[in-house]
Amino acid sequence: MSTRSIAVVTAGLRQPSSSRLLADRLSSATATALAQRGFDSAIEVVEVRDHAHDLVDNLVTGFPPPDLRRAIDLVVAADGLIAVSPIFTASYSALYKAFFDVVDADALTDMPVLMGATGGTERHSLALEHAFRPMFSYLRAVVTPTAVYAASTDWGRSERGASRLTSRIDRGAAQFADLVAARQTQPASDPLLDITPFEQLLHGGD
Repeated sequence: MSTRSIAVVTAGLRQPSSSRLLADRLSSATATALAQRGFDSAIEVVEVRDHAHDLVDNLVTGFPPPDLRRAIDLVVAADGLIAVSPIFTASYSALYKAFFDVVDADALTDMPVLMGATGGTERHSLALEHAFRPMFSYLRAVVTPTAVYAASTDWGRSERGASRLTSRIDRGAAQFADLVAARQTQPASDPLLDITPFEQLLHGGD
């Protein structure tokens, strides 16, 4: 089977965090859905909290430190992106936004994205639609119709809450897997192979 690479960006502030827990469940469901479509999965996780200081440096200087550069490269080279943030003040966390602020504005064009968020109550769920989705639309990513929100009650002992969360995860992962499986990846071009020969330059590029 061919392999699809999945980058997972999670912006939880604690260790462990509910955002990472949701990201792991979305990753697992995606791997299952891709396997059903005949693809292996290579899943890599970026914990944004590990790059907090580097993000500030990048925003101030315009240049990412090496560890942050590797994290950004991992994300933009992936076949699909799972992105999860806790909800703070009715929107994504500042750390989450800072990460995507330092990603080149064109780097996620046509990238399949599965969005996820966590929060204390169900009333924050619409933040996925009024904050998260517009950001990825601006970046010209291809976002699944289903976004997955997990409230505190979804992690509790309520069988109904757990079942509803599992249903949302499976539905979102299936839509995401369809997009990732259908995506035509282009091999990266080698800039050294695009150099115009010196003889051609002498003749005006003809």
